[in-house]
Amino acid sequence: MVKTEAAAVFSEMSGRAWGVLAVLCGAIFLEGLDVGMLNVALPSIRAELGLSTGMLSGVVSAYVLGYGGFVLLGGRAADLLGRRRMFLFWLAVFLVFSGLGGFATTGWMLLTARFVTGVAAAFLAPAGLSLITTNFAEGPVRDRALMYYAGIAAGGFSLGMVIGGLLTAFGWRWVFFVPVLVSAALLLAAIALVRDSGVPERVRGGFDLFGALSVTGAMLLMVYGVVRLEHADDGPALTAATFAAGLAALALFVANERRVATPLVRLGILRSAPLVRTNLVAVLFIGSFMGFQFLVTLYLQELRGWSTVQTGLAMAVMGLDALLAPLLTPWLVRRFGNVRVIFGGVVLAALAYVLFLPTELDRAYLAMLPTMLLLAVAFSLVYGPLTIAGTDGVAEQEHGLAGGLLYTSTQFGAALGVSVVTAVNVAAVDAGRLGMDGLRTALIVPVVAAVLAGVIAATGLRRTAIPATEAPLVHA
Repeated sequence: MVKTEAAAVFSEMSGRAWGVLAVLCGAIFLEGLDVGMLNVALPSIRAELGLSTGMLSGVVSAYVLGYGGFVLLGGRAADLLGRRRMFLFWLAVFLVFSGLGGFATTGWMLLTARFVTGVAAAFLAPAGLSLITTNFAEGPVRDRALMYYAGIAAGGFSLGMVIGGLLTAFGWRWVFFVPVLVSAALLLAAIALVRDSGVPERVRGGFDLFGALSVTGAMLLMVYGVVRLEHADDGPALTAATFAAGLAALALFVANERRVATPLVRLGILRSAPLVRTNLVAVLFIGSFMGFQFLVTLYLQELRGWSTVQTGLAMAVMGLDALLAPLLTPWLVRRFGNVRVIFGGVVLAALAYVLFLPTELDRAYLAMLPTMLLLAVAFSLVYGPLTIAGTDGVAEQEHGLAGGLLYTSTQFGAALGVSVVTAVNVAAVDAGRLGMDGLRTALIVPVVAAVLAGVIAATGLRRTAIPATEAPLVHA
């Protein structure tokens, strides 16, 4: 797989270590920034290009399809082909296709650009995560680096909504051109600073090409099936067929991985209960969060008539997680353990969603602020520890794979959350529950998802009975 050689592994936060961390955090921040800015700019894009609702939805779904379909392959490619090599190459691809999106004159041009940008992110994100886990020594240094990484990733999306609202006032194309400038700066810095901790070694028996094709096909079909849930009324048979084809491709993949000598994914990694629990919590927590944000955007812009700038500023408070994650969360994890912190964050998220349920059209922003603040705290408590738990206890040569699994879960959760709340909202409207009534019905979905995530997280609490003073930093 990967032959580890003598390489600089940071055992303390030196100047160079901070430089490497800044580059890797900048890349994951860019990804969140890119998605957040686009979401706010969608109405302006539709107005200028004359896109239908279906095409506009497709622009969002294309990125999710590219990301969710290829992220597992991206994680394994980082292990087998070199983490630094994958990081640099796909950062360059991200740069090029983000720029092409800014020059789009038709919906199909924009859709294609977003799909390839999603594919680039699918290879870039797990490569960046595995570069952190292999460049920073296991223990407090690595955990600190991961907390910064996760907090900045979350802050990118929140701040992206604010920045996107401001840039859209000058023209929606700037939401594509700004990532080009950021990508170029990061690429130059990465070439100078980032080093790989291992040298790719030729895989005995060759690369598992059939496994790569089958798992990518399965992920594409499953994510597309999730995206189609919000349009199931215009083709339920096609939606069911898509899921069936995805499951069939997944079954072929599993059968192949059991047979080949050098599998793309070692299925034994899924025997780890903490890893499976981490990924299930990630699906439900991210799904609830993304679904809620989508509904709040509709509430503020379509039901209350707020501008994109006002909407972005209203949700900017959730960007506080970028500060809380590196400052507060590491102390809490050391004091109470990873699983307890994750559980507490999920409970706070469920409470935040419940507090928003009574919202009316004339509700003051101050009355909504507790929900936004609670979500900022919840995200800071959950996302970072999940990132640590996603690779904790996994062999170094499989950190890319573990990162790919975690990012698959987050993207699948994001697609599932948005699609389910949309489907429930549409069904409620069709049943005569218009306006706020339909929105409140859909808002129940994030509540249920967060409660389920809490139940799953709670199953790991019994593993944290060791006194905090004797407990290791990570228990999940």
